[in-house]
Amino acid sequence: MVVTALVRFTPLGGARTWANASRFGLAAMFTATGIAHFVGMREELIAMVPPSLPEPGLLVSVTGVLELLGAIGLLVRPTTRAAAIALGLMLVVMFPANVYAATHGLITEWVDHLIPRTLLQIVFLVAIAVVVRGESRSGAGRDLAPQPVRTT
Repeated sequence: MVVTALVRFTPLGGARTWANASRFGLAAMFTATGIAHFVGMREELIAMVPPSLPEPGLLVSVTGVLELLGAIGLLVRPTTRAAAIALGLMLVVMFPANVYAATHGLITEWVDHLIPRTLLQIVFLVAIAVVVRGESRSGAGRDLAPQPVRTT
């Protein structure tokens, strides 16, 4: 959310729309969470995989790679819409792991409790919807095209 706001409201970011700013914020979030699948939180993420699923370590690795690829896809204009849709679907598919962690005492931080986690997932899904809608309405690259100079 911080990256989205910085990109939207600072001269350095220069994003003219919320959709464009949101793709940068989501890319930052998915980069951070993707890296966490390999460094720092790997064991906690493996523990979150419900026991009914095979190969928890492999699943965590695959989802980490997908998050990193999705983050890159958000930043590459021709793939932004597809990456956003794929990441949104992945959030929905992976949500049961959050439910499992919250209901089996595997959480350590308040934000990982079921209600805050659910609300956070909704925020991410809304941001993804904003990106998808923005890409659908404007076409790739319109946000970055030079704007005509108006004279009065």
